[in-house]
Amino acid sequence: MKWKLDRAVDLHKESPYTFYLPSDYVLNQLKAGDLVKLIFMAEEPLDNGYEGERMWVEILERNGSEFRGKLMNKPHYLESLHYGDLIHFNLVHICDTQLDDPYAMDMDYYLEQKVTVSNDVLSRNEFNLMLRFEPYDDSDLGWVFFSGHEEDGFNADANNFQFISVGKMLNMDDSILAFINDTVPCAYERERETAKFVRIENYDWSIHE
Repeated sequence: MKWKLDRAVDLHKESPYTFYLPSDYVLNQLKAGDLVKLIFMAEEPLDNGYEGERMWVEILERNGSEFRGKLMNKPHYLESLHYGDLIHFNLVHICDTQLDDPYAMDMDYYLEQKVTVSNDVLSRNEFNLMLRFEPYDDSDLGWVFFSGHEEDGFNADANNFQFISVGKMLNMDDSILAFINDTVPCAYERERETAKFVRIENYDWSIHE
């Protein structure tokens, strides 16, 4: 089974708040003997549905952004790869390291802090109304996101909502970071003309009682 390395840089660009990418601070420190994780992708679909494997590689040599390393895992699915194989790769392929990354705390926040979102938001990949209530616990930011197109009676069914990481919402629109920690309660809606969120000063909270 032929394989290729996935570009972690591109995956991070697609989902910057949920796909961790080592910071330049860490990448600049990498040297021979360090371990890095790469994503090995099958060039053709695998029978078991897997697209590839993430595995550790020990750096043997570095020349600027180019590396030569040794595979330190035994592949489960990619039969053409073997433990100890020599791997040539670039900085753009590295999705993790074993070095401490002080910038990883931001990613922890995006993944661990949760919000409630309507299924209609997820199906449309769009949200136009967001309300902040008192959080349930330390992991809950208290925000509830709506597309603004939900039908009557939609909100009455808890099965129409999911509890997900705030990072997934930021991947859709990270402009909300400007007020993500605003006071409770608060409400924002997207202006049709500018596509920006504005605070609703006289929102009727009684409809949620």
